[in-house]
Amino acid sequence: MATNLAQGAAPGASFSIGRILLQGRAFFALIAIIAIFSLLSPYYLTTNNLMTMSSHVAIFGLLALGMLLVVLDGGIDLSVGSTLGLSGVVAGFLMQGVTLPAFGIVLYPPVWVVVVLCVALGAAVGLVNGVLIARFKVPAFVATLGVMYMVRGFALLMTNGLTYNDLGGKTELGNTGFDWLGFNRLGSVPVGVVVFALAALVMSLFLNRSAFGRWLYAAGGNERAAELSGVPVKRVQITVYVFSGICAALGGLILSSQLTSAGPTAGTTYELTAIAAVVVGGAALTGGRGNVRGTLLGAFVIGFLSDGLVIIGVSSYWQTVFTGAVIVLAVLLNAVQYRRRAKKPAISGGQPAPLNPTGTHLPTTPA
Repeated sequence: MATNLAQGAAPGASFSIGRILLQGRAFFALIAIIAIFSLLSPYYLTTNNLMTMSSHVAIFGLLALGMLLVVLDGGIDLSVGSTLGLSGVVAGFLMQGVTLPAFGIVLYPPVWVVVVLCVALGAAVGLVNGVLIARFKVPAFVATLGVMYMVRGFALLMTNGLTYNDLGGKTELGNTGFDWLGFNRLGSVPVGVVVFALAALVMSLFLNRSAFGRWLYAAGGNERAAELSGVPVKRVQITVYVFSGICAALGGLILSSQLTSAGPTAGTTYELTAIAAVVVGGAALTGGRGNVRGTLLGAFVIGFLSDGLVIIGVSSYWQTVFTGAVIVLAVLLNAVQYRRRAKKPAISGGQPAPLNPTGTHLPTTPA
């Protein structure tokens, strides 16, 4: 009896508070941030402020969702901040009216056309990144760094370094409604947050319920093995960068709508914030591990921390220090978590148990 009890308790021996805290660190960090800043400021935990902070999170959270796909594939995308800026600039350019000198007319496209063109532009930038990396074997860091400078340069050339203001449009010109993305609400929830939530839902279904999701996890975990198994690795690489560009373009539209202006320097360093959200959410930069839920939590951790520091009057310089410290800590915790998994695989017949797409060991049946 004693032996049986001991054997029955063995599986529970691996249970520990430290393990729970490590795996749920983004969630616990978010709870701690909300609790601390609520004590420091009576304005922090109010409905209006929470909605305002969520609308801020939605912008770089969209970038983080696209970045997650890239990171799952073992890559990196440094061009998302510039793509966000170019998307806003193109939207501003179109909202100001497109002059056709040959016909002597000025076209004012409706808002839905502006949105479609900007999203297509983001997809095109992502396609360039994907082709450079998948077809021409340019390292992801180098390819996206070069595209980052090119895209930012185009934004500066289009505006001559200036900013497009007053994007509200005019009723008689038929181009009103752009501010709907930034200011309108569905119920009490900002439209930008709704777009962010829908994007997260679609991406979660995409990763967990589609063949492409399985291909992505397989390619990110072991590209060579995935290729030998019939996974279209190159197509997966190109696709994730296209999606990253689309997410960045949507973020640019929402940001420009919130500001009612579009400048060529918008989105500077946002690529770093997106990477931070993905890392804080528990994704491995080596690829193959991560999920949408963790990235959402990571985005809210970074956003609520930054806004909380602003509310209590912390210097912007110290905000940078705190954000950097959070990123370093997240990377260290990721290293600890995944090193533990590598050192202690489940054993089945003398062999390590296989891994599922999320990087955890599949259950095995005793022989």
